[in-house]
Amino acid sequence: MEKQQTNTHIKERTRIRLDEPRRFRVIIHNDDFTTMDFVVMILKNIFFKNEVEAETLMLEVHKKGKAVAGIYPRDIAMSKIQKATRLARESNFPLRLTCEPEEV
Repeated sequence: MEKQQTNTHIKERTRIRLDEPRRFRVIIHNDDFTTMDFVVMILKNIFFKNEVEAETLMLEVHKKGKAVAGIYPRDIAMSKIQKATRLARESNFPLRLTCEPEEV
């Protein structure tokens, strides 16, 4: 009689800890040359704000000097900054946007 082989497989489970990607605040800064209408357009078209949100943020930028346009993973934040800056330069505006880590 042949001896039957038994295969015993041991599966090791490795726990992989997945952290949420760090998020970054995109800040839009006030200047004396960029028009309010242009800022509203940027907030609506690039940051997907509705009319009321865009106007509220634009007024915050105007009165306080800056406002958070949105909070995103780093690559998305940088992409939005690049798009907004490119549109501003094409329209001859010095609009400045910056990115900083969200405080946890």
